[in-house]
Amino acid sequence: MENYIVSARKYRPATFRSVVGQKALTTTLKNAIQSNKLAHAYLFCGPRGVGKTTCARIFAKTINCLNPKADGEACDVCESCVAFNEQRSYNIHELDAASNNSVDDIRSLIEQVRIPPPIGKYKVFIIDEVHMLSTAAFNAFLKTLEEPPRHAIFILATTEKHKVLPTILSRCQIYDFSRISIPDIVEHLEYVASSEGVSVEPEALNVIAQKADGGMRDALSIFDQIVSFTNGQVTYQAVINNLNVLDYEYYFRLTDCVLEGNVRSALLLLNEILSKGFDGQNIITGLATHFRDLLVCRDEATLVLFEVGASIKERYKTMAKRCSDALLFKAIELANTCDLNYRASRNKRLLLELTLIQLCQLTHPLPQESDKKKAVIEPIDEVAQPTGAPKAPSSQPASSRLSSPSTTTIPVSPQVSVAPPSGQAAKPRLSARPMGLSLREMTEQKRTQVATASPQDTSKSLMETAFEEPDLVNAWNAYANTIEKQVHLKNTMFNCKPSLQEGYYFEVVVHNPGQQEELNNNAIYILPFLRERLKNGRIQMRVRLSEGNEKHLAFTPQEKYAHLLEINPALDRLRKEFDLRMDN
Repeated sequence: MENYIVSARKYRPATFRSVVGQKALTTTLKNAIQSNKLAHAYLFCGPRGVGKTTCARIFAKTINCLNPKADGEACDVCESCVAFNEQRSYNIHELDAASNNSVDDIRSLIEQVRIPPPIGKYKVFIIDEVHMLSTAAFNAFLKTLEEPPRHAIFILATTEKHKVLPTILSRCQIYDFSRISIPDIVEHLEYVASSEGVSVEPEALNVIAQKADGGMRDALSIFDQIVSFTNGQVTYQAVINNLNVLDYEYYFRLTDCVLEGNVRSALLLLNEILSKGFDGQNIITGLATHFRDLLVCRDEATLVLFEVGASIKERYKTMAKRCSDALLFKAIELANTCDLNYRASRNKRLLLELTLIQLCQLTHPLPQESDKKKAVIEPIDEVAQPTGAPKAPSSQPASSRLSSPSTTTIPVSPQVSVAPPSGQAAKPRLSARPMGLSLREMTEQKRTQVATASPQDTSKSLMETAFEEPDLVNAWNAYANTIEKQVHLKNTMFNCKPSLQEGYYFEVVVHNPGQQEELNNNAIYILPFLRERLKNGRIQMRVRLSEGNEKHLAFTPQEKYAHLLEINPALDRLRKEFDLRMDN
């Protein structure tokens, strides 16, 4: 009885021409051999099952061929090629770094490097899964890898290039192997099937290729499994049953439910799928891929991204014509969101059902969704104005009403606006929102004030009793004397006196931004006190930052220390001797 050999070994490529899906890399290697420009170290990296070790063996066989062909391939008839094909060549040494990753293993390899090849020109050392070597083994290998004998060539193979030390990477020519495309895998599987006399359906091979995820070895292993299951009759139904793959038919039926907005049919169909033992996350990821395939079918330019079989392509095109781009965009987003939240969800079935409900509402939204009204926020001035009061248009542009950074005008009374420039009469107008109040609180406050204000109160707040600057200063000091806890504000008011301007408008010149901020924040308390004390509702305040530093006062601890140091320089020597530090 003849020994059975799996397809992955039986149909393993023996020449560069037979390597599947890596044409750019094989062409580069063949050209390097023909031009005799061989590096001393190569690094082949990429996913599993894409041909890294296979290409390394073909490369080792070709460079030792005694009679290479004109196209750069090995002759397969010379003594070196025959020894290689019979797996008895002494020119090729393979080391599995996953199980031989110690320093002693590398030292043993280095000892073999010194021996020249008995036949051919080169000894090739293939180290598979090189990222598994220990750090000490890497370091022991560095010198030999950088300057090996002329007859030695190293080929390192790995699936995880990021785990290889940078010092190793810098000594190698790096070749990145890509995943094999679905059409290339299907084509090779058809070749294997015809060689083995197996009857296959194109759709079945397409499903196998998708399941292999770009790895030819995985595809051939799955193919052998299906052949054994079907006894040489590989069908689409047999493949999806054996691999537990959800049939395309279910996705088309779910799409019909979405387009019709039929939530109940979608939930019943989901229950049917789950009862067959399919995992919920596989269902939702497959549905997202299905919507993606529908999207790329809508445009001829994106058909190159379509990776399903030719027999089902027309059905996808027909279904794609019924779906709009906006619907497919939203459907993909909902399916992807469900996939992201699936693992964290405690009720996974409910999450799937909720996603299907949302998908069905994309074409038939619920009535309350269309009846929602946009919330309108009424202007504060209009809300607070008494009923029937005419709206006075603002003749001043918005840009001119903004204060400069160093000058701030504080309107505090809710019935009085910001004081106008000198020489103009002030017009009653609602002020902007006081500092420290939210929009809702300010609106309610104004409503209450308008509702409770009497004509007598209004006339009282708008009284214009004349006063002089000394009266203003006395009232200013009187308020400062009432302050107990706000020491900074109290000092500011004592050090910065008001200066009366025209139209009951006064200005306070401060020496730093901190003083300006204190007065601005407390103006809502200062101005009512002054208006009540001086019986004048037209009083307004402007806080201006002194540009010329007219009067430098010490407010911070550093400024106070500097001032004392000018009086007595010995303080600095005292601070240094006792290692004193100044608190902020």
